[in-house]
Amino acid sequence: MTRSQSVSLAVLLLSLLISACATSPTGRSQMLLVSEGQMAAMGEEAFNQLKQENTLSRDQALTRHVNCVADAVLSQVNTGQNWEVVLFEDDSVNAFALPGGKIGIFSGLLRAAENQHQLATVIGHEIAHVTARHSAARLSNQLATQLGVSVLAQTTGMDPGLIGTGAQILLTLPYSRADETEADRLGLDYMAQAGFDPRESVTLWRNMAREAGERPPAFLSTHPTTQSRIRELEQQMPAAVATFDAARGQGRRPDCQR
Repeated sequence: MTRSQSVSLAVLLLSLLISACATSPTGRSQMLLVSEGQMAAMGEEAFNQLKQENTLSRDQALTRHVNCVADAVLSQVNTGQNWEVVLFEDDSVNAFALPGGKIGIFSGLLRAAENQHQLATVIGHEIAHVTARHSAARLSNQLATQLGVSVLAQTTGMDPGLIGTGAQILLTLPYSRADETEADRLGLDYMAQAGFDPRESVTLWRNMAREAGERPPAFLSTHPTTQSRIRELEQQMPAAVATFDAARGQGRRPDCQR
């Protein structure tokens, strides 16, 4: 490669990175090289794969419980899309949300999420990953690293062949600690706006630590430690409780019993 070609590639890369610079809902900088439509397509493919590989729960009462909580939280999140919520029959203490409006809850999670407020903590947290576009940011970083300038040059119209690659990355690449902390912060606000008690979030994370035992569940593998997470939540709790009290005063009182 000649010097002029190297300079041209560097200029191209810099211009693409500048155009891809974005901020999250809390003001964090992140690189977004893929559109929301592209992310939705990847999320759809990944979700379909998960539904093929896992058994859907036949417990109608638990399914209603999960959908009731999810619907209540989503009613306060303006995403402009219809969401699909699935309860998987699986002992894993796990949950996820994918771009395109897909939420998966594993039945094992309900050992830790003992009531509607605690389940709302998890669902709010997972929805926050989507609204903050954490998947798009981590996928952008991964594609830029793995596939280089050829991918960056296609950011206005990603090759359809890369959708499958992106879907696989969504299923395997963990969020960063900063992503997890931001999702906690946003999720706490979402659940409080919906009328779920944010104070139950602290109990939920203690329950999750209890379930972890000697081997942390997949849900906690990249998350902050329980104590650091609880400290962060407690700092935000006065504002979250005020939001919760206001929501209850406005009649938002979910009743999602098992």
